[in-house]
Amino acid sequence: MLWKPSPNFNDRALPISMIVLHYTGMKDAASAIERMTSAEGGVSAHYCITEEGEIVQMVREEDRAWHAGKSYWCDITDVNSASVGIELVNPGHEWGYRPFPKAQIDALVPLLSELVQLYHVDPCHVVGHSDIAPARKDDPGELFPWDRLAKLGLAAEKPVKAHVDPGWADANFLMALNRYGYDVTDAPAAIRAFERRFRPELITGVPDGQLRAMLFALLLERDTESSTG
Repeated sequence: MLWKPSPNFNDRALPISMIVLHYTGMKDAASAIERMTSAEGGVSAHYCITEEGEIVQMVREEDRAWHAGKSYWCDITDVNSASVGIELVNPGHEWGYRPFPKAQIDALVPLLSELVQLYHVDPCHVVGHSDIAPARKDDPGELFPWDRLAKLGLAAEKPVKAHVDPGWADANFLMALNRYGYDVTDAPAAIRAFERRFRPELITGVPDGQLRAMLFALLLERDTESSTG
């Protein structure tokens, strides 16, 4: 692991309860790391992982990095204070979005596992930038291998038994989506973020029976675990 300190941090106001995954959305790793470690850039993350699997730390975990911007998750509006931010080098949708290499995800898994265990982060609170800022962000995007993380218990798992459509009206679906964690102020954006996370093969921004069943299953599983845990 390399240490390349960034001046872009300040004190946390909240304990760590989340981990936010991003893509850099820049042409290459050097450009992204330079931006996150320069005062002029005004942004940072705790870690950046290159496509070759090299991990670069830029901000200490005890400090508040500036990676989330205006964001929201489960009533938390200062996501920067409550989270560890991990950037994955990828040109993103603007510069030629592509799959995340195996070496990069192989490096992410042990780092994420260590963070989840150290800070007792619930898998439901390992999220993407698009989950916490659906109206502004698309990353890490529909090609990110959430399934691999879920199988290791490091992220919420896509429901495999989501067969019960609760038949919610659209307004009730949005209420349930907000209960799960999303800011639903921009309803279509919030729905697309949920799809990007749990149904990346079909992104419409419109609730349907499959989405209702998936969200119902996710909430049921989370609430059951909370009551028994």
